[in-house]
Amino acid sequence: MKVLVLGAGAVGGYFGGRLAEKGADVTFLVREKRRIQLEERGLRIASVNGDAHLQPKLLTAGEGKEAYDLVMLATKAYHLNAAVETIADYIGTHTMILPMLNGIAHIDSLKQRFGAERVLGGLCFIESTLNSEGDVIQTSKNHNLVYGEWEGGRSERVTVLEELFAGANANFVMSEFIQREMWHKYLFITTLSGMTTLMNAAVGPIRDSAYGKELTRQLAEEVAAIMRAVGAPIADHVVDMQTEVFLNQGYKMKASMLRDMEKGLPVEAEHLQGHLLRLADANGVQVPLLRIVYNNLKVYEIKRAASIEV
Repeated sequence: MKVLVLGAGAVGGYFGGRLAEKGADVTFLVREKRRIQLEERGLRIASVNGDAHLQPKLLTAGEGKEAYDLVMLATKAYHLNAAVETIADYIGTHTMILPMLNGIAHIDSLKQRFGAERVLGGLCFIESTLNSEGDVIQTSKNHNLVYGEWEGGRSERVTVLEELFAGANANFVMSEFIQREMWHKYLFITTLSGMTTLMNAAVGPIRDSAYGKELTRQLAEEVAAIMRAVGAPIADHVVDMQTEVFLNQGYKMKASMLRDMEKGLPVEAEHLQGHLLRLADANGVQVPLLRIVYNNLKVYEIKRAASIEV
């Protein structure tokens, strides 16, 4: 099976690298600057789950136009439109597209562009980043990628994917209820990114502060209320479950969104918090804390744009 991974960053570089490490036929579709970096240094993974150093197969957009069996989409949401056009040359009749983005809004975009039959559901749980040399740094035991048929159940092609992923040094998990898994992850990542960016702190100080636990639960409740209003298939106890997961994170755990802010990078405010706010407005759901979280992110974007212009 031929696999194309769009992006060799903290997520695509990790999971694609783990597949390549086990001997799968993996090619990374990257920008020219990243290609030069990988050709000179290789793809290096420094991880608590084991290090790896690979010389990966690489393409830049427009090269080697052929269909791949699986395209793994590991990009930030603000690059989604460009990413969709970039992978178009590599999508064939039987290509499976496995997105690993946070949130949910991208699924409709992919279905509209490539057809619903090609799009799987997917999500990942990993705390990873790139260092100044472009190496993937992965600092916690969690390295889970969950995937499945959007409409649920088990199919022949996801069974083939199970065989592809078997033996890789990461947890590739097939779910027969991927929509539920994605909505649950959406709630968790919105709460985690919202609280850590709003407080400009890792989980530990938030948890130990006077109202940290109370506010964390409030934000999760607001997000869940939106999801219930639109008929998302979330569990009745999801707020209890996700709040507990948040509070049990390591003391220094930060959302990738906060790490991006610390580096002065773009953030996924519109794709995550913004999309939920639009759903809330359309359905009459009151979400005061989510609005504060979103406004904080928009202030960051305004300040970032001003600094770039200067």
